[in-house]
Amino acid sequence: MNELDVVGVRVEMPSSQPIVLLREVGGDRYLPIWIGPGEATAIAFAQQGMTPVRPLTHDLFKDVLDALGQQLTQVRITDLREGVFYAELVFSGGVEVSARPSDAIALALRTGTPIYGAEAVLAEAGIAIPDEQEDEVEKFREFLDQVSPEDFGGNAQ
Repeated sequence: MNELDVVGVRVEMPSSQPIVLLREVGGDRYLPIWIGPGEATAIAFAQQGMTPVRPLTHDLFKDVLDALGQQLTQVRITDLREGVFYAELVFSGGVEVSARPSDAIALALRTGTPIYGAEAVLAEAGIAIPDEQEDEVEKFREFLDQVSPEDFGGNAQ
């Protein structure tokens, strides 16, 4: 498993499909995962430190974990089959629960939990961006600084 950082979310044009972009820590691969607008909003909220008036599902899940004294220790992007990514939530005590990567990432951002990607997933779907192309990634980061969760069309109530 390779540790991943969340670069951010954006809307892919012309399909208007949101994606979350993950970056391999200590490597040069990026992993784009297409997600739904609700999850894009949830991830953007978490990255921007925004708290909605009413808790989103991922906020509720975090609150339940806190109330039960449980800790999310890892999020793993484990597989890619027929274009569908799979993830696991790993809790203290070793319990593992299958999850959609978008939900797992949104929860990881809220709990400060590390995200890992299986080497096989990165080998199949990762995109290597050499240092000389880093300016393109910087443009993407600038875009992220200017986008708001409302740009993803999700309802944030």
